[in-house]
Amino acid sequence: MSIQERESKVLFRVYPRSPVSFVSGEGSWLVAEDGTRYLDCLSGISVVSVGHANPRVAEAIARQASTLVHVSNFFCTEPMVELAERLVGLSGLDRVFFANDGATANEAAIKLARKWGQTKRGPECFEVVSLVDSFHGRTLATLAATGQPAKQAVFQPLPSGFSQVPVGDLDALRNAVSSKTAAVLVETVQAEGGVRPVSAEYLQAVRQLCDEREVLMIVDDVQCGMGRTGSWFSWEPLGFEPDVATMAKALANGLPIGAALAKEKVADVFKPGDHGTTFGGGPVVCAAALAVLDEFEEREILKNVEARSNQFKALLSEIEGVTEVRGRGLLLGVGLEDARAVEIARNALTNHLIVNPVRPDTVRFAPPLTISGEEVDEAVRRFSDSI
Repeated sequence: MSIQERESKVLFRVYPRSPVSFVSGEGSWLVAEDGTRYLDCLSGISVVSVGHANPRVAEAIARQASTLVHVSNFFCTEPMVELAERLVGLSGLDRVFFANDGATANEAAIKLARKWGQTKRGPECFEVVSLVDSFHGRTLATLAATGQPAKQAVFQPLPSGFSQVPVGDLDALRNAVSSKTAAVLVETVQAEGGVRPVSAEYLQAVRQLCDEREVLMIVDDVQCGMGRTGSWFSWEPLGFEPDVATMAKALANGLPIGAALAKEKVADVFKPGDHGTTFGGGPVVCAAALAVLDEFEEREILKNVEARSNQFKALLSEIEGVTEVRGRGLLLGVGLEDARAVEIARNALTNHLIVNPVRPDTVRFAPPLTISGEEVDEAVRRFSDSI
């Protein structure tokens, strides 16, 4: 019996599974159950940043797993503290809370914003304003913050205190931010919203409005951070700095980790007992994340992101049927003339290329950040054949 057949009998039916099961990987490639090699241009949805089966990360995991795996957050460990120190140094923010993934990192940020608002202004200040077409997670609170009604429809009633405004409409944001608003939550690229970058001018205006109204600005960097858009954190080249930021996906190259980072004046409102997690910041995942940071620095991965991004954009734009290539770094959306994204992604899988249809007329490319120039050429050739 195949892995697919076994899966169909025991797992929740919450994912539209592709008809392939993978058993191993190396770099930008995955190997299926039958031995076929696939060029991975999704990397586990922007997760496997330094490549499948990365030797440095694998060695760090094995070494830590043979030393210490778990002690709970009643105690600290050196990998946790070292990772927090490095993230603080890279981000310019002051303190870190480790979670299990992007949704729980965003949950932490939302709870922090609510307590900050109520501490500063009283019990009525707890609301969070986010953007239409945003995506912040699938827990109830992060789903309420997500600006995609179709994902919310069958889970009502969602927690109150959340509203969305159109991207780029500063007047709508001004009208939405009131004395009850604790924070504005944004992505710099709406990855699940069709891979649509948010303009630097708008984000700078959001920062200015938050300063004027004394409201927190939270950046959800879960998919856009850790080099995905060409810098350690996606806001760095955009001319502003958040009060709170979240990250996850690429941080530990596939192991489950999330982090909420905040400035001291904000983080200080959390007191012992206000928030917590059993597994967040465990020694093994933190050791893996430290190895990822070492890979970034020693292999100059951010330079590769810029070069391969330019290469992808130039080659993909030449394909007949492609209307635009948008995004930043190695988070790219290929706009199509027709709503054929599902069909084309299926064809790509037949051609042993992994991409995904993020919208009916958009296919997403998010390969490992270590992808080579030759692999980009091959990916574009296979994608062209798939169209």
